[in-house]
Amino acid sequence: MAVTDPIADYLTRLRNAIRANHRVVDIPASNLKKEITKILFEKGYILNYKFEDENGPQGNIKIALKYDSVTKSSAIKDLKRISKPGLRKYRGSDSIPRVLNGLGIAILSTSSGVMTDKEARQQNVGGEVLCYVY
Repeated sequence: MAVTDPIADYLTRLRNAIRANHRVVDIPASNLKKEITKILFEKGYILNYKFEDENGPQGNIKIALKYDSVTKSSAIKDLKRISKPGLRKYRGSDSIPRVLNGLGIAILSTSSGVMTDKEARQQNVGGEVLCYVY
């Protein structure tokens, strides 16, 4: 069965792995998912990641999830898909949303590539709001 929204599938796989307290999650790769994974790593939401290109043309992304050593709670509290295939959400550089008053991040797909809300504001570019992470 074909997945109609690969980004929603990516976020759901992460969400499910976190709820089940898994250490590692495997996700089918795409260039957009790789960019989102890099952002999650740079911002400290995941421990590590690895791109595997053995099986299939796209390969897999192995993501090591990050948990607090004392409370065992995940670094990712919630993942929200904003722009959906049936209802795209585009924002100009002047109206990019702030997630939890700056505590979370919004991931945007812009003409300059995939970036966080803060980077998009600095570069003065708008784009499609893919998801919120906090």
